Amino acid sequence: MKTLLRKRTGIRTRGFTLVEMIVAVGLFAIVMLVSISALLSLVDANRKAQALQSVMNNLSIAVDGMVREIREGSNYRCGGVSPSNPNCTDAPGGSVFYFTPNCTGSCSDWAYVFDSTGTYCGTNRLCRSVDGGVSFLPLTSPEVTIDASSAFYVIGAARTDQVQPKVLIIIKGSAGVAKAKVRTTFHIQSTAVQRVLDI
Repeated sequence: MKTLLRKRTGIRTRGFTLVEMIVAVGLFAIVMLVSISALLSLVDANRKAQALQSVMNNLSIAVDGMVREIREGSNYRCGGVSPSNPNCTDAPGGSVFYFTPNCTGSCSDWAYVFDSTGTYCGTNRLCRSVDGGVSFLPLTSPEVTIDASSAFYVIGAARTDQVQPKVLIIIKGSAGVAKAKVRTTFHIQSTAVQRVLDI
């Protein structure tokens, strides 16, 4: 009796066909593949951004420490331990900067250098010496590349010039993580004025 009713009313009670199920599962798989690949690329981009942020933090801490030490020091000299002219006012500036740190007792001069050749502490690195330039240690991580055009400009280093000594630090370069294809360029300028009155 039930079969006769179904035939008369035209209602069919069948489910999905095999072709419809294959099409639905295929569409679902394509949507999930696109979604997962987008999610994985976002996770990878986030990892690279965090690594780049860490590299830039390293550079920022190095520059802040350098400016603080220079500001507290005295006897600024650009270009060498005892140059004939301690000032570097003309382009391209100096790649080596010496000064006497603020310390009690006798202590060696400190030096900062932009090492473009790898002579001091590694190619394209910012280096520091606390023993008068005998040995240098890198201040920046290997992921930070300092350009050769980075320089120190020193003004007022001569004792009789009636100008308070100051150092302009210009750092140009690029930073990036090892696996990233794109590197971020930066251009940092900072000025340190000697705190001890020298005019």
